[in-house]
Amino acid sequence: MNRTLPAGLRASAVVAASSANLGPGFDSLGLALSLYDEIIVETTDSGLTIEVEGQGSGQVPLTADHLVVRAIRRGLDSAGLSVDGLNVVCRNVIPHSRGLGSSAAAVVGGLAVVNGFATQVDSPELTVAQLVQLSSEFEGHPDNAAAAVLGGAVVSWTVAGSDPARYDAAHLQLHPDIRLFPAVPETRSSTAATRGLLPEQVSHADARFNLARTAMLVVALTQRPDLLLEATDDRLHQAQRAPAMPASAEYLTLLRRSGVAAVLSGAGPAVIALTDGSDLPPEILEYGAANGFTVTEMSAGDAVRWNAETPAQTVSG
Repeated sequence: MNRTLPAGLRASAVVAASSANLGPGFDSLGLALSLYDEIIVETTDSGLTIEVEGQGSGQVPLTADHLVVRAIRRGLDSAGLSVDGLNVVCRNVIPHSRGLGSSAAAVVGGLAVVNGFATQVDSPELTVAQLVQLSSEFEGHPDNAAAAVLGGAVVSWTVAGSDPARYDAAHLQLHPDIRLFPAVPETRSSTAATRGLLPEQVSHADARFNLARTAMLVVALTQRPDLLLEATDDRLHQAQRAPAMPASAEYLTLLRRSGVAAVLSGAGPAVIALTDGSDLPPEILEYGAANGFTVTEMSAGDAVRWNAETPAQTVSG
């Protein structure tokens, strides 16, 4: 039987945006970005109220179907806790439907809030492994979710032979010279729709190509930033998604032809450029601005943090 939390407890979480795939690392590589949503929750005697500020305001459901609420409920159940009611405030900065992990951030943030409650009633917190597992269950794959939990760069995977699926991830120490330049367009896309453009089968040659580039990319991200351009090449998903986002595909092509390592961010339409310390060429920035892209330098994002009216807790990667 779950323990019911008393009314009047307050907890919050801060969670980063993320970029998945990073070119060849389809559904396995991820990178948190220094763009953060904040979730503030209070337990009440009954009912549910939801307030959304910023991104998604007026567009997401203000009901129990809200992704943050679903994640809180799932986390509470996993922690052996329950509530009679909730007041939820979401302060969203991460753009929605751009390939920047807004849904993963909502789930990870909702789960992390549960840890903020657990610390106040001397109940065990959800572990890092549980946060990765539960958030990945929502997503169906662990790349964005693991990056939002652990921060920085991650390698993630589905444990072989597990049924139901079990997910795990490892943190990568990003090389200090690497600079990140997300380019976010005004247009949106649906991950489900763009995933539907991918073929059911790929050639052995293309699979071998991506395996080699993914292994190289781990080296580039951690030790050899000079390898980034070649290591971010991909044959499995970016060209296939191009018809759904022609402006992003064109910008991606321009960046790479200019010698800049660039990839679709997740399923797009955002693009992210990675350099080994250099600035982006002025003409690249000018082209982006003229074609509806907001290009901003960011650093790697931090691990999810939660707070329970006490100093913030942070998971360790």
